[in-house]
Amino acid sequence: MKFKTKVFLAPMAEINDSAFRILCSNYGAGLTYTEMISCAALIRGNANTLKLFDIQKCEKPIAIQLFGTKIDEIKKAVKVVQDKVDIIDFNMGCPMSKIVDAGAGSALLKDPEKVREIVRTLVKNSKKPVSIKIRSGWDKNNINAVEIAKIIEEEGASMITIHARTRSQVRSGDSDWDLIKKVKDAVNIPVIGNGDISSPKDVDRMITESGCDYVMIGREAIKNPYIFRQCVDYFKKGSYDESNKVEIVSEYLKLAKKYDIKFSYIKNHVVQFTKGLKNSARLREEINKTKKIEEIKKIEI
Repeated sequence: MKFKTKVFLAPMAEINDSAFRILCSNYGAGLTYTEMISCAALIRGNANTLKLFDIQKCEKPIAIQLFGTKIDEIKKAVKVVQDKVDIIDFNMGCPMSKIVDAGAGSALLKDPEKVREIVRTLVKNSKKPVSIKIRSGWDKNNINAVEIAKIIEEEGASMITIHARTRSQVRSGDSDWDLIKKVKDAVNIPVIGNGDISSPKDVDRMITESGCDYVMIGREAIKNPYIFRQCVDYFKKGSYDESNKVEIVSEYLKLAKKYDIKFSYIKNHVVQFTKGLKNSARLREEINKTKKIEEIKKIEI
């Protein structure tokens, strides 16, 4: 697949509602992802899970991120989702205890043959390209991203994302961009680098140092979705404007109202967008008291 830019929005739980995805795409994200979705819950028709799979017609390209361990559930989930998305992504990197304890997410990195079986199943049953998101390994003594990446390529996946931290690091310490380079050198399919991106210069540096094809932005985009526009401008002209918090809030609220986003998500996003402002503590307090979009609009940012 071809993408309009080299910067992608990471899949993030309780963050990636459709309004936020569309906002990031409008600002320049080349690809956006749904939240991580359970294969088991999806095929059961769980109402909350189906809400996570609420994709708008204008969202192109869009990837769904699935997770799970049971082959039959993975097969069925692929059949359910593939006609509504452009890419099927599978999570093998989530460090959350409740995911890992079930043998999913980054726990899969401890079982290369299970990785092989899952990727083979995804590719065999999907009409759409398959991508896999991994971490460096389970811990500093078990870094096996290169081995896992080779298996993923051998089984026919179209793309790999590597968050270059181990499961034990979670979000602490530094992302090992040298390992991204090792993965890139080991495979012939596109590699997406992830970890420690907070500016367009970081994107440029990651691509230069690791040779990765694309860069995935997560935590920075939560508070500054305008980073995608900044990246576009930086690669075009070498400079970019600072983000306008008022504009970001206004644009998100328009989309959130249009697509009927859950209000708890809306409040969380607006609080995140206003971080870094001198009056952010007061704003957070006022935002958390609101019960509808119109009340947020009345707050002076």
